[in-house]
Amino acid sequence: MTAPTDEATGVERVLAPAGALPQAAERLSTAEPLTGSEIEIEVEYLNLDAASYRDLAEHHGHDAARIRAEVLDIVATRGKMVNPRTGSGGMLVGRISRLASEKACAPFAVGDRVATLISLTATPLQIRDGLRRWAADSEVVPVDARAIVPAPRMITALPDDLPTPVALTVLDVCGAPAQAERILTRSLLSGTARHMLLLGGGKSAVLSAAVARRHGVQTVSVVPTAGEADRLRELGLFDAVVVGDATDPLGVRRAVEQRFPDLADVTFVCVNAAGCEHAALLATRQGGAILYFSMATSFTAVALGAEALCLDFDLYFGSGYVPGHATLALDIVRTDPQVRRFFDPEI
Repeated sequence: MTAPTDEATGVERVLAPAGALPQAAERLSTAEPLTGSEIEIEVEYLNLDAASYRDLAEHHGHDAARIRAEVLDIVATRGKMVNPRTGSGGMLVGRISRLASEKACAPFAVGDRVATLISLTATPLQIRDGLRRWAADSEVVPVDARAIVPAPRMITALPDDLPTPVALTVLDVCGAPAQAERILTRSLLSGTARHMLLLGGGKSAVLSAAVARRHGVQTVSVVPTAGEADRLRELGLFDAVVVGDATDPLGVRRAVEQRFPDLADVTFVCVNAAGCEHAALLATRQGGAILYFSMATSFTAVALGAEALCLDFDLYFGSGYVPGHATLALDIVRTDPQVRRFFDPEI
């Protein structure tokens, strides 16, 4: 595979520090003109990642004005959306307003409605409406804004057959089911995957469990409240749902031992809170696989925790990009009635 050109990485949008890539940059530029294969998007919605939105809400005591003010300050200061405490961002949807080159930006055209497949932490962004339409009670942010992506591979067309809010929430976590497809079809150090533990019962966990069902892998979800557990049981999204604290390693292990004879073969950490690293280590059998999909994960805690316990796993982190991930996630929602009801309760 040919390495991307400098123009296709977005480095020309980096204002500081020199030589940094956009995700690591302190500040990005949305200045004119467009060059290379750049695409300008008139943004309709931002979708903050779950860990970032939770942090913003808790940090500001759920005060809407203060939450909005911090997001506006971040974007104005850095030219992108990156939560200073979680380091994460999210993604966006909107309509293409301009192309640097029709040929270089094919197959997209002006007027196409698209979603970004890259993080807001790497996307040059300019907010123009002061977020006045956002009540700050959800990670979905209606907005009048302008964004630039370096290349067409970094966006995907929005589907016509799904409501925009549904497509937005699915695409925000579409890397999770693609990672599940890969991991569940590989040979593990411990053998074939039969049992999967999901810490969390949100979007990424539900889509990953749907992939597990396709491969005949049993799933258990651990969620923090009885109300959430009852809802997930009613929808039939997991083989079992238990109430537990994902920051309590011994408690999670005891819950899993009651359902899996040899602990979990594969564990996905999908909780948007810190401190869940060691529960996954203790609840997964030796030689299994663990995916840390949450951006609240401390990868230092993962590495040192596994070493301190003298446990050997295949350890994965939740990279949001896998080729074909958007198509896979949207197809799951289209074809799995249980998943569709989770994402679109109005149907």
